[in-house]
Amino acid sequence: MVQLRRRGGHHPCPRRAALPAAAALLLFLLAAVALLYVSPPPLSDHPALASSRHHRWVHVLLNSSGDGSIEDAERSEVSRVLRNGSTVVDDLWGSKLASKYYGCSNSSSKFLGSNIITEPDRYLMIVTSGGLNQQRTGIIDAVVAARILNATLVVPKLDQTSFWKDPSNFSEIFDAELFISSLSKDVKIVKELPEIGGKLRAPHRMRVPRKCTERCYLNRVLPALLKKHVIRLTKFDYRLANRLQTELQKLRCRVNYHALRFTAPIQEMGENLIQRMRERSKYFIALHLRFEPDMLAFSGCYYGGGEKERRELGAIRKRWKTLHASNPEKGRRQGRCPLTPEEVGLMLRALGYRKDVHIYVASGEIYGGARTLAPLKALFPNLHTKETISRKEELAPFSKYSSRMAALDFIVCDASDAFVANNNGNMAKILAGRRRYFGHKRTIRPNAKRLYPLFLNRRNMSWDAFSSKVHMFQKGFMGEPKELRPGRGEFHENPSTCICERTDGTVAKSKSQNDQVLNNITERGKAIGEPAVPNYTDKEVGESDAEDAPAEKEETVDTELDEDVLVRPEDPELEQILSD
Repeated sequence: MVQLRRRGGHHPCPRRAALPAAAALLLFLLAAVALLYVSPPPLSDHPALASSRHHRWVHVLLNSSGDGSIEDAERSEVSRVLRNGSTVVDDLWGSKLASKYYGCSNSSSKFLGSNIITEPDRYLMIVTSGGLNQQRTGIIDAVVAARILNATLVVPKLDQTSFWKDPSNFSEIFDAELFISSLSKDVKIVKELPEIGGKLRAPHRMRVPRKCTERCYLNRVLPALLKKHVIRLTKFDYRLANRLQTELQKLRCRVNYHALRFTAPIQEMGENLIQRMRERSKYFIALHLRFEPDMLAFSGCYYGGGEKERRELGAIRKRWKTLHASNPEKGRRQGRCPLTPEEVGLMLRALGYRKDVHIYVASGEIYGGARTLAPLKALFPNLHTKETISRKEELAPFSKYSSRMAALDFIVCDASDAFVANNNGNMAKILAGRRRYFGHKRTIRPNAKRLYPLFLNRRNMSWDAFSSKVHMFQKGFMGEPKELRPGRGEFHENPSTCICERTDGTVAKSKSQNDQVLNNITERGKAIGEPAVPNYTDKEVGESDAEDAPAEKEETVDTELDEDVLVRPEDPELEQILSD
């Protein structure tokens, strides 16, 4: 038997190892608290909207001290900045490799002028579809389609009957004069359809299939155009192939990045919003949140709002009878669901953005309102919207028009130092491509598929471990040069044909996006885009449309899930809601 030893000698008899009742109770309570702390949340109680327990956890996370907390990590980041200059700032607000690349969308000498190729009796009219950014893609492609057909383009008609119910015409959203004049050497454009042979011709209405190639236009549309002289293509969205000849891809870029500018009132108000964000902070983030009720209802995901959430979003889903049943957990695992506002905030803090950063939130109606935004506001108190940084009377000329309000958000997001796209819709794709073209400004897409299990297990790891994994998972989703292979994804998102790499070591002078001059500088660098597709011969033009199919199958597509896969053709309204 083991004898217990006193300091001054041996104890004459063994001592019973018994604990007082109070000490035993204290140990039991400590063990229970420790077990509660390390237990992960159940899958059905995902940290999101209305969990008061989770809100308390965020409060503790933000105000805790000691190793592994957010505040300790930020102090570490500050010291690293002081030691290494602007290293961290460069990583957060821009790419170190950006100066090696520049937008190069000039045409070559082989691209004949519109005065040479335009036939006098061919007119193309198009009707766009969807919200502002979906319509933008149609306008861009309409110019290219007119070029393929050697036709004069009539200024596109905007969709005024879609879900968005915006009665605006082209000249009320875009600068029509600039649109016509800046593209005059590429395509002849007129505001109205003129008389042909002394009379006004009624247009022949038709629709082309999605992703129609050059050959498809020549086979399907050109014969009708030669016969009718005026063609009106309806529901013109995604009606042009993703991959085209290099010269036509560059024309796409000239339209998108130089010819399409918002009207002076919209542009001026957008610049005012940017200035007000700059007055608050040297750098700011723009967040396209996409946490509207319609978006969440379509996703079929569960965000922790209990039976009330299931009932409300379920009622919205019933509006679309063709929408298939969903598995909430499967959708989250596959990365189909937008992150919650809180998850976006945690991702940004983990990437190194400090609590004092100012964020401009571009979004429609947020599901759950202020309650949903509260966790994000706890992580980033400086949240702003166009409504909070402007007066009601300033927004009055725009507030009744969804496209004009969307245009204001577009302008601010475009000018932001870091843009976060919480859903890969049209606005996110167009802005991602635009930011690549104009200097590879920091553009963050949450890697939702990888981040989801990380958020579930957040309480089982230190803040440093969580931050390290977020950095790891976000590689390839930060808007770095060559992040996407040439030809991968939608061209509007990855305009690789129009981005060149410097080979002479020179650094171009920075130019504003709207004032950049299209100088012929292609000899200073080499294009990193897609290979040119050979021009079609007269013999090839007469070949069957069936030959278009293999070319489309060979096209490299993004591995990210496309909304088109989930939306059936008989759900046009749903498609419009999701697209922007």
